[in-house]
Formats: sequence, C-alpha cells, structure tokens
Amino acid sequence: MSEASRPTPQEFEKVLSGASASVASFEEEQLTFLQRLQRFLHLYPTTVPFVVLLLGLLLGLTVNPHRFATGSNFSTVLTQVTIIGILGVAQTLVILTAGIDLSVGVVMVISSVVMGRLAVYDGVPVFLAFPIGLLTGAACGWLNGILVTRLKMPPFIVTLGTLSIIGALLIYYSQSQTIGMQDLDAKAPFLQLMGVPFQFAGARIILGTFLLILVCIVFWYILNRTAYGRHVYATGDDPEAARLAGIDTDKILLSVYVLAGLISAIAGWALIGRVGAISPTAGENANLDSITAVVIGGTSLFGGRGSIVGTLIGALIVGVFRSAVSLAGLDVLWQQFAIGVLIIVAVALDQWIRRVSK
Repeated sequence: MSEASRPTPQEFEKVLSGASASVASFEEEQLTFLQRLQRFLHLYPTTVPFVVLLLGLLLGLTVNPHRFATGSNFSTVLTQVTIIGILGVAQTLVILTAGIDLSVGVVMVISSVVMGRLAVYDGVPVFLAFPIGLLTGAACGWLNGILVTRLKMPPFIVTLGTLSIIGALLIYYSQSQTIGMQDLDAKAPFLQLMGVPFQFAGARIILGTFLLILVCIVFWYILNRTAYGRHVYATGDDPEAARLAGIDTDKILLSVYVLAGLISAIAGWALIGRVGAISPTAGENANLDSITAVVIGGTSLFGGRGSIVGTLIGALIVGVFRSAVSLAGLDVLWQQFAIGVLIIVAVALDQWIRRVSK
C-alpha cells in the first residue's frame, strides 16, 4: 500500500468512531423494553419518585377530592414535610457515601434544647445561643465522623450508639422539661421565627418551608456544581477508586457527618417554629422518616447515586400518602403500612436499576 493510499490518523479515528456507534446502535436495538426502561431509570433516577408522587396526588383526589385539593390540606402537608425534608438533606449526604445516620433526629432535638435553655433559662443572648445550638449539632456530627473514619466502625453501629448516648444527654440536660411558648415569646422570639405563617393562594405556609427550599437549593448546588460534590459521589460509589484518584475519602466522610449534624441543628430551629415550643420528646421518629424520604426519593443505600431533588420529592410522597390515607378515613396504621410498602418497593427497584451497569 502506497503512502498516498494509507488513511491518516484522523481518518482512522473517524472510522473507529463510526464502528463504535454502529455497535452501540445495534446493541440498543437488541434491548428489550424492560432493559430500555432499566437504562432510562438509571440515567434519570428521580423519574420513579416523581411518578409515585403523581399517583399519590391522584389517590388523594380520588378518595376525597373536596378536602384533599384545598389550601388547608396543602398547608398541612407542607408543614409536615418541612422537618422531614431538612433532615432528609442531611441523611442524603450520608447515604450518598454508602453510610447511614440514625442520630439525626436526636441531634435535631438536642440542638433545639440547647438554643432554648441557653436563651430562656441561662440568660445567654439569643444571637449567641442560636449559633451555639448549631455548633452542638455540628459537634455531634463530628463525633459520628471521627468514629467512622478513625476507628473504621460501621456507620450503622456508630450512629445507633450515638443515638442512645445523645438521647441520654438530652434527657439529663433538659431535665425532661418543655420550654413553653410564652417563655419563648418573652425571651427568645427569634427561635420561633420559622413558624411565622404566610398566606399564599389560600394556603398557610410557614417560613420553615422556605428554609427547606433554601437548604435544598444550597446543597443541590454543592453536590452538582462543585468538586466537593463530585468527591462525595465518588467516595460513595467506589471508595478505593476514589482514593487512587487522589481523593481524601476520610476527610470527605468526616465533613459529610459534620454537615449532617449542622443541617440537623437547622432542622431543630425549624422544629421550634413549627411546634411553637421546645420539647425533649419531639421528633421521636424523625430519623426513620428522613431515611424513608431519602430511600423513596431514589437515593441508593449502596451509595454513589441519588439527589437532593429526589429526597424533596420523597418527603412530599410521605406527606401526600399520609394525607390521602387519613382523608380516606382509614386507621393511622394503614399510613405506616403504605409507607412500608413504598420503602420495600423503592429498595427492590434500586437493586434492579443498579444491575444495568453489570
């Protein structure tokens, strides 16, 4: 073959690209409908929770259209979702790294109690009591992170232990006393700020709901538009590969748990506004609700895949389904039944979708 007839490197690369495209096109044509659906859901994981949310809305409109589609019911759902959603953001960060945090609920409560007792009983100015409460949450997260990264303990065991430890400290510090609305009104009205209501399109929306939206926007940006966010996903997807790529996975894990504690403390501030008082027994099931919202929202318990948007949708699904079942006149146990079914279906679906990469 003469020099003139030989293909140039650019021509050779073009031929290879065309051949690869042809092979990919052939493989695509050979896929069944379920395989195509599997690939689509792998690329767009928030599709499933969005469809489930629509089904929940349709269910509510079917069982009781006159009460479900009202501003009052919409307000109730959003108020319920506010705390679950904020804690869900904290839980999402941890689960993205293939961990789990069972302590977010008790961290939320102890942070709110620290804010309230310092401001109401100890005479600390609220502009100091509030950040101390936030730092309390971050410190609890730091403790979880240190135990996970330094002692290499499983996150489930670590946070199960700190759930009991922090819970005991909460009862000791609070003396099992509730700080009433009147005391907060008199000495620390700022702590109730997230409960201030606004009227919008016939619905009564508290300021805490806007705080939820703000938290979601901030951490959506962090996870999707920063190098730190990419490192979080990489750490959860394949820690060994992330380390080989130069990512300090222990540092990422520690920072994730600290952020989770801080966000939980922010949820504590929102909880004060929603309840109007500070109780050491508030939010008893908040940690489980946050995990429910994250899992139903499409975040994989195996790490490396999920989104803040999915978690927000998951929290809305919990609120909508509970509202629909309640308006249908069914016992509260059927609310738990419906949520349990959704969790199992979500995890099974996640395992099926993950097989697309194998």
